Amino acid sequence: MATKTSINPYNGAEIKSYKTHTKPEIQDILTKADKRFYSWRETSFAERKKLMLAAASELKNNKEEYAKDMTLEMGKPIKQAIAEVEKCAWVCEYYAENAEEQLKNEIIKTDAHKSYVSYEPMGVVLAIMPWNYPFWQVFRFAAPALMAGNIGVLKHASNVFGNALNIEKVFKRAGFPDHCFTTLKVGSDAIEEIIESPIVKAVTLTGSGPAGSEVAATAGKNIKKTVLELGGNNALVVLKDCDIDKTIDTCVQARFQNTGQSCIAGKRLLVDESISEEFIEKLVIKVRELKSGDPVDEETFIGTLAREDLAKDLEEQVEKSVKAGAKLEIGGKRQNAYFEPTVVSNVSPEMTMFKEETFGPALSVTTFKTVDEAIELSNNSKFGLGVSLFSKDTEATEKIAYRFNEGAVFINELVKSDPRLPFGGVKNSGYGRELSNHGITEFVNRKTVYINK
Repeated sequence: MATKTSINPYNGAEIKSYKTHTKPEIQDILTKADKRFYSWRETSFAERKKLMLAAASELKNNKEEYAKDMTLEMGKPIKQAIAEVEKCAWVCEYYAENAEEQLKNEIIKTDAHKSYVSYEPMGVVLAIMPWNYPFWQVFRFAAPALMAGNIGVLKHASNVFGNALNIEKVFKRAGFPDHCFTTLKVGSDAIEEIIESPIVKAVTLTGSGPAGSEVAATAGKNIKKTVLELGGNNALVVLKDCDIDKTIDTCVQARFQNTGQSCIAGKRLLVDESISEEFIEKLVIKVRELKSGDPVDEETFIGTLAREDLAKDLEEQVEKSVKAGAKLEIGGKRQNAYFEPTVVSNVSPEMTMFKEETFGPALSVTTFKTVDEAIELSNNSKFGLGVSLFSKDTEATEKIAYRFNEGAVFINELVKSDPRLPFGGVKNSGYGRELSNHGITEFVNRKTVYINK
């Protein structure tokens, strides 16, 4: 029997080893999940609401417990880990309060005596989730899926199995029936066979482009619905009339929170040439003030990356860009899984830091002369998850929002996910939407009902 070991990325200490599930164990979990579906879908929205609110309370009441394990397993600074758990409580509360209205029958007037669309659960939905937001990525799927009457089965990243089991614990402590939400302790090599199981009716994945492509191919071959939230290379577009100090604060948060390990982080700073010198100078000062250290220290803002190989990849991307002519303004050094907060200027579209997604605390800076050039630079990416625009003239900025090939445009704010708004991308950033009413209807059967007397 294979094992997976969780390693603390800050000090390299082994946290715990987990025995992975065997094929018979996987089949047993799926069978029990499928059996539970037929009783779970019969529960009322009132029953589900009560349980989901209990899950929210469990998260809030024990947020320090869950946050600490998050910090130990993947290195998230403890304050940010607590905030993540709190956000999960929010999404549980949001769907507890809104799911019934979002899924009510849609009456449509036709020649029939009565005709409408009903929104019915599909069954067992497989979630394949990453390590960087080990709670949030799961709960933004699980809360709407369970409220819709579906069953959740989680294949989490192998380095955060402890978090995966904690999420299962949240639902158990909240009183959900057994097998409503279950964790599969398996590696990536087991995913294809799980997707092919007739029990699994749909798949959602948050992760890399190659992983999304493989999952979509397997699901497509088996005619199964998928939602993919993949990588991003978001631009921070700074126009010359912005509030420089406020914009810098937002850009630093956008790039460096979660130690830069976020698909929606602002990774490419595009700044108007006329203000670039002042902007970069002030930006570097702010980045220098970021406190690095032990993630369990409440004062730490920059922790380690989740694994040393990730830090090595980032180091290589920075070095390639500098060798190609970019200027290292601050940072650039690595020690084990730690990578210094880094700003690299004079980055051109041909350079690695512009073309590739950088997953860590490194920000590239590119200048532009006109708004048209800024839009062209922003769209010069295979990704399309989101973009942030900064300007005091919000009316004029709103008018150009449609020209950005993105899933989201945020003006004077970092790109972020909110339970009330749909979240997802275009191009190589994936398809489908999570959150809001759009998210809860991704994994339902839109059934036409037509009645004549």
